Amino acid sequence: MGKGVLGVDLHLDVAGTGARARTIESALREAVSSGRLPAGTRLPGTRSLADDLGIARGTVVEAYAQLVAEGWLVSATGSGTRVADTSMLPVRRFETLSRPVFDLRPGRPDLGLFPRTLWAASVKRTLAAASREALDYSDPAGLKVLRDAVATYLSRARGVRADPAAVVVTSGFTHGLALLSRALHGLGVRTIATEDPGLVHHRTVIRAAGLSTVPLSVDSHGADVPDGAGASLLTPAHQHPRGVVLSPARRTAFIDWAREHDGIVIEDDYDGEFRYDEQPVGALQAAAPEHVVFAGSTSKTLAPGLRLGWLVVPERLRIPVLDAVAATGATVGTPAQLAIADLLERGDYDRHVRRARQAYRRRRAELADRLATVTDVPLDGVPAGLHALLPLASRQEEKRVIDAGLAAGLQLQGINAAGYWHSPDRPEAGLIIGYATPPQHAWRPALDALAELLGDAAIKAW
Repeated sequence: MGKGVLGVDLHLDVAGTGARARTIESALREAVSSGRLPAGTRLPGTRSLADDLGIARGTVVEAYAQLVAEGWLVSATGSGTRVADTSMLPVRRFETLSRPVFDLRPGRPDLGLFPRTLWAASVKRTLAAASREALDYSDPAGLKVLRDAVATYLSRARGVRADPAAVVVTSGFTHGLALLSRALHGLGVRTIATEDPGLVHHRTVIRAAGLSTVPLSVDSHGADVPDGAGASLLTPAHQHPRGVVLSPARRTAFIDWAREHDGIVIEDDYDGEFRYDEQPVGALQAAAPEHVVFAGSTSKTLAPGLRLGWLVVPERLRIPVLDAVAATGATVGTPAQLAIADLLERGDYDRHVRRARQAYRRRRAELADRLATVTDVPLDGVPAGLHALLPLASRQEEKRVIDAGLAAGLQLQGINAAGYWHSPDRPEAGLIIGYATPPQHAWRPALDALAELLGDAAIKAW
């Protein structure tokens, strides 16, 4: 057996001058800090690496020992030397230190709440029971068992008028919006009105399908009705990012607009399950299922990495949407569809959402209470969802606070910096605080750091 057959290969650039141990240390630090050697990677044994590099074993032993002492590596008898998890530690890069970063940007749930045990059990249970045919190419609309489960859940939990035949399974809302944009373009629609402020990525997806966008102004009552558009994209239960709820009068106005102009409303129910001061607002779709597409996903309730969502589509859009699915070739894998269907049918999905709702309710209340002690600026919008908007007086103040946050170890997102406004000249500014994003152990330290930052910044509202 040749030398090194039982070891693992590791490329290190150890060219240069100076003590050889220092060179190996630096090369390993760079490989870990750059992500080339992720946490958990097993390193070669000291004898094997020494042979590969043509140096004394003691030199490698010295380098490993130093990096273990610094926290870059971990070593245990019987399991060798591995790369440590440095994500929540002060990170040392090229001999310099930086502070740990708390991520308070919006758009993600606490991924630590993902029900791994329930998910694994569902995958195991459903794959064991799945027929051979279930693993073949499936209906582009999605597996029937999932469409049935989604229709039942949405009817019960969100008040949607959902028939399984109207459900189309997607890889999340962005995928669903891309399908709808293609379908609407094929039906002659050329313009979709989107909320202002609203996610710039949604406008990008719409334009990629050959459509143009026009702004829908948003005030304390939600978005206003469009003028000169064939469709509208709304977040009526919890406007993103302002956090306001579409008022009853505006809901009626949008339905009247859709019926009068034969328009389509796309209802993005991205976090509709999470309302903390009262019952979640029911779906707009129930008032006019022939004119409203209801869109939901598991990105906020479970995890965005699942890439799974759904559309409830009016009858006239079903064939065009399925044609768009066929044209793009994008469908969701069978194991994920079977697992979600199982969680819905067994009630595990509902139980998980209720647990997550309690966790996020506490965080939202703690955020509001804590910020009230350091600033007179109240959070905008209702207590709901996974983010809150803190209005700021100007674009300059927004940038100043974000830059100060980075220096203090906080990642923050601004309404201007992230391109939410249709026009770059809008003076209104604010922080969109993703209070669900930090893992549970980091939430309180992140809140402490945010409160200290805002107290020192002496902020003012727009």
